[in-house]
Amino acid sequence: MCINWLPLRKLFPSRMLKMTILLRFSLRTLLVAGGLFFFVSNSYSQDKHFTQFNASPLTLNPALTGAMEGTYRVGAIYRDQWRRVLDNPIRTFSLAADLRFEANRRKNSEDAFGLGIMFFNDKVSVIDFSTTQIAISMAYHKALGQDKDQFLTVGLQGGLTQRNVGYGSLNFQDEFNGTTGYTGTTSETLPANNFAFPDLNVGLNYTSKFGTDGRFFAGASLHHIAQPKVSFYEDPTDIRAKPGGKLYRKANLQLSASIPFDRSNRVSMQPRVLAAVQGPHMEINAGTNFRFAMGQYGGSALHFGTWARPVRNDGGFGFDAVVALFGLEVSSMLIGFSYDLNVNALQANQRQGAFELSISYLGNYDNEKVLCPKF
Repeated sequence: MCINWLPLRKLFPSRMLKMTILLRFSLRTLLVAGGLFFFVSNSYSQDKHFTQFNASPLTLNPALTGAMEGTYRVGAIYRDQWRRVLDNPIRTFSLAADLRFEANRRKNSEDAFGLGIMFFNDKVSVIDFSTTQIAISMAYHKALGQDKDQFLTVGLQGGLTQRNVGYGSLNFQDEFNGTTGYTGTTSETLPANNFAFPDLNVGLNYTSKFGTDGRFFAGASLHHIAQPKVSFYEDPTDIRAKPGGKLYRKANLQLSASIPFDRSNRVSMQPRVLAAVQGPHMEINAGTNFRFAMGQYGGSALHFGTWARPVRNDGGFGFDAVVALFGLEVSSMLIGFSYDLNVNALQANQRQGAFELSISYLGNYDNEKVLCPKF
């Protein structure tokens, strides 16, 4: 995974680097926490990251707001990382809902508006560091072509993000009593343990139909346009503050397709690519899902897929993870499960990775229009 962390130099003064984790952590937790602090000291905080990126459309691209085969959609996704290494794994959760309604009631118009709301939370339990965001997005879907089977969409998303660190999970050198443990009080001057900042994202999306049941999807989005400051030692609202501790802009490019294998579209191949660039970091998720319709009318389906994730960090290019995905589609509901297996951990005879669980529901479902990939 492409890791981005808040700089520890910005978070704490230099002599506070001598801090240790509370003795209640196990040895393996202590070792991992040391690794986390190493990453923290050299880069920026972790941005949104889901393997099932199409199952979380409002965190992927604002232009996907209202891009659905119904009139409303409710979805949730949960990610759990490093459970085999940490007593309290890194947890990421998002809940979103969006609506699609007609923009023009003329008979020949398929234009539509999209309106959505999204909640996001990411928590690093080792150092009790969390990011929470709530955002509102809107999009306009313009129908193109004589048959109105193409859509060009522009989307905008604005939100408020809060970051928090719990000092109670940390011990400092001057708290050690010399014999029994860390029972003293630190003399360190600590900043406020939370702050908030506004955030702004924009996106474009294009959807087209080919053949009888084939679909093509392409989108691009730009996140953190204003590059908000994310330092606990700087006021994010103070424009006079010295530059530094900014959140890099992130550019996403996603490509997807649905290619039927037969005329009845009971079996289809669904290739997916997501490329993300943020500062010196780059991540590519590439793979293919296969959809197998079930039942006489194909109202239910099974999804299987495999993925690969190469990344570029400060140390150069590397191969981060391989992914397996399984999905169950039942009428208007879709449930997905995926597991990321870290390649470096596999080479060390460990099974370190992350799993995701997603669920979404489409209201007033119409499978004649496929406006957004499902996984």
